[in-house]
Amino acid sequence: MDILRFITAGSVDDGKSTLIGRLLYDTKSILADQMEAVERASKTRGDGEIDLALLTDGLRSEREQGITIDVAYKYFQTPNRKFISIDAPGHIQYTRNMVTGASNADLAIILIDARQGVVEQTRRHSLIASLLGIPHIVVAVNKMDLVGYSEDAFLQIAQEYKKLADKLGIKDLKIIPVSALAGDNIVDKSEAMPWYTGETMLHFLENVNVLNDLNLTDARMAVQYVLRPQTEELHDYRGYAGRIQSGVFKKGDSITVLPSEQTSKIARIEVYGEEVEEATAPQSVTILLETDVDISRGDLISGAGNQPILSQDVEATICWMDDRKELKVGNKYTLQHGTSLVRCSVKGIEYRIDVNNYEHLEDIESLKLNDIAKVTLRTAKPLAYDSYLKNRANGAAILIDETSHVTVGACMVEA
Repeated sequence: MDILRFITAGSVDDGKSTLIGRLLYDTKSILADQMEAVERASKTRGDGEIDLALLTDGLRSEREQGITIDVAYKYFQTPNRKFISIDAPGHIQYTRNMVTGASNADLAIILIDARQGVVEQTRRHSLIASLLGIPHIVVAVNKMDLVGYSEDAFLQIAQEYKKLADKLGIKDLKIIPVSALAGDNIVDKSEAMPWYTGETMLHFLENVNVLNDLNLTDARMAVQYVLRPQTEELHDYRGYAGRIQSGVFKKGDSITVLPSEQTSKIARIEVYGEEVEEATAPQSVTILLETDVDISRGDLISGAGNQPILSQDVEATICWMDDRKELKVGNKYTLQHGTSLVRCSVKGIEYRIDVNNYEHLEDIESLKLNDIAKVTLRTAKPLAYDSYLKNRANGAAILIDETSHVTVGACMVEA
């Protein structure tokens, strides 16, 4: 059974936490003690209704204010698939939390309040989802019960969002009218919207194909550990352990180690101590080579076929996540790419993206919290990377402040 990682995003009070709570409740994925705790907490509202949002909003401040502040992860499964749901905050100041949660998502559910339509956060989160290369987008037009389950209201929002999706180049798009509070079209078909003949939310999530999203062409593995037991049984053992980011490695394959550009062949591949003939992403493996090669943590083992880019000049789209300091030309940071840590400086800010109309604004002097822009970085040593759009696993990086060690920027590297 495969796993689908999906994130819910949208503006404040669009019903993201309630939608996940409804999925958990209607798929009977809630333990009895969890349900009792939610029922007790719901009594403080005084309306007799169970607040399903409390299943994901676990912080005390979240429950008091009725908003989501931190990213919440929930795990559940149906007979057809396992799920990891990521509930992201809707407030603008927490956009960086959405970026963090979405970085490993296979699918994004973008909620739109049927009364409000497409708003700024809808545009912002859709832009981030497209930049992060999330392959599947589901738009949940929520709170349909508050607009009388109007087909016209739904079609108007769907038409407006499709124009937005065309601008962003979103290819796999599904739009579903729902009421997370009432349960319409979440797990069961809604009797109140007979005009909608499409799938329910759960049916779509269970059946969307994510296996084809894996890059099995470009063989890449960032080295995490060098294994040298030096015991009597394993006196000459030298293995390179890591998680295969993309592609397929086979015994006997020629490989190149970057950035040193040394070459060798794979003598052995081990998974959990057992030898295998081949391994694919996203398996964690140990690779042994036919010759002794100087390899350490942070190096990249690449298949001999399609080679990554090796350069000290890196162009990237960045989402700035620091609310204390601005990004400016000349600033120095630590760039973490896979297991590699390298110092870098900002050479230039090419443009900032206007989240309302997606236009490129030039002559930008600095980036503030939640700004999205294209920048040029200069690294202290060559970096082996792929274009993010081609290979998400080897095209993602983060900027780290050298003094506070706080992550200040999420980078999507370009070729």
